[in-house]
Amino acid sequence: MHTTLTSFLLVGCGGFIGSALRYAVTLLGQRISTSYPHGTLWANIGGCLLLGVLTALAGRTGTLAPPVRLLLATGLCGGFTTMSTFTHEALVFIERAAYLHAAGY
Repeated sequence: MHTTLTSFLLVGCGGFIGSALRYAVTLLGQRISTSYPHGTLWANIGGCLLLGVLTALAGRTGTLAPPVRLLLATGLCGGFTTMSTFTHEALVFIERAAYLHAAGY
């Protein structure tokens, strides 16, 4: 059985790892192009895919204990994906009148 403090620590540790991984993916995306936010797009797609797999495993087999779900699903995936950055970058496309890029993003 875990406590509330343990839950916060699990989410925080997962979030730290997820955020660091997102930063690494962002840097990798910038090597390809600085005019399009590849890294954010990859992080959001990959994080959503991982969250879907974790959710399916937890629901179907019951193999993921609640602390593991907090660490991986809430913490890691939450830190790795970033809706606020995605929204900001989409708005930047719109401000630049790059409507096709905004729609594709």
